[in-house]
Amino acid sequence: MNLYFQLDLYLYNDNLYLYLESGVVPSPLEQFEIIPFLPMKIGDLYFSFTNPSLFMLLTLSLVLLLVHFVTKKGGGKSVPNAWQSLVELIYDFVPNLVNEQIGGLSGNVKQQFFPCIFVTFTFLLFCNLQGMIPYSFTVTSHFLITLGLSFSIFIGITIVGFQRNGLHFLSFLLPAGVPLPLAPFLVLLELISYCFRALSLGIRLFANMMAGHSLVKILSGFAWTMLCMNDLLYFIGDLGPLFIVLALTGPELGVAISQAHVSTISICIYLNDATNLHQ
Repeated sequence: MNLYFQLDLYLYNDNLYLYLESGVVPSPLEQFEIIPFLPMKIGDLYFSFTNPSLFMLLTLSLVLLLVHFVTKKGGGKSVPNAWQSLVELIYDFVPNLVNEQIGGLSGNVKQQFFPCIFVTFTFLLFCNLQGMIPYSFTVTSHFLITLGLSFSIFIGITIVGFQRNGLHFLSFLLPAGVPLPLAPFLVLLELISYCFRALSLGIRLFANMMAGHSLVKILSGFAWTMLCMNDLLYFIGDLGPLFIVLALTGPELGVAISQAHVSTISICIYLNDATNLHQ
């Protein structure tokens, strides 16, 4: 059975046959491979500048440069171009999101959270959109990266909760009116639920971005393989997967935008719970 499969590929596609003969089978997960560019070791600590580091740096630089050139004195135009309109749209969207999701605080206090939420939203948005570019790298498709980002935000929100409420911040573990016999179990459940927020924030972003990109990669590889086969039947059969790939590109673009939006909403909700103690 394996011999027939290899001969069939050899008759229609020599390159693919040789690729399989070498023992290396193309995988849809190759696009998520981490490649070290500048490995460094200091004592027992290992540092490496990798492709995720490069694309995160490029994304952050793009966001900062875009905001700088649009918001600097004389940088804005009376008739905004596409980039200026994009920044203004995001700049109007984030304050509205903060005002809607964070209640019980004065406008000045809410504005203190605006820079962090604005940078987080734009960074996630551009990281997700960057992954739609061929031969680029989807930073948010790696669990350790999204987990590190979510834990950093989670720790920061917890610190804000203690700063604003002191030890009274721990009162969220035991809502009022709970019977005393149930208190130990409820405290444990609330603590586990609170800690899982950091995991859920990172897992949701990672899972959605990786699943969508993997599906597009699988269908693209299948369509390309059939397209390379010198047979009219295969070429006609390739039109189906090709149209599916084109049809999935739009929803995947929507997922990239919506995941940045959903993650930002979650951050605002967690921040509201920490500052207002579920009130």
